[in-house]
Amino acid sequence: MTVYVDDAIWVWKGRKWCHLMADDIDELHGFAFRLGLQLSSYQGPPKTTAPHYDITGFERDRALRLGAVAAERKEIVELFRRVRVPRASLHKHQKDLHPKLPMKRPG
Repeated sequence: MTVYVDDAIWVWKGRKWCHLMADDIDELHGFAFRLGLQLSSYQGPPKTTAPHYDITGFERDRALRLGAVAAERKEIVELFRRVRVPRASLHKHQKDLHPKLPMKRPG
């Protein structure tokens, strides 16, 4: 599976931000865990329809070094469309979409 990051162009709280996404939600959460991201960075159902993490430009650089693929805006939009969960089914599957992360970080 592949994990993708777009360009860090969104400015918020004095930093540039971007999206970390994957074709598979388990791969997304596993990569985020290896990257050391906090669960609070996760943006997914039911809050948004497309599972992703909001990450800073600094985290993006680390993600690329760990093997994430840089994606153009068009590619990220296509990925958003592929992985999004239809709003009508959000409530039915909400508990299945919550990330299941390990309790301890690798040492």
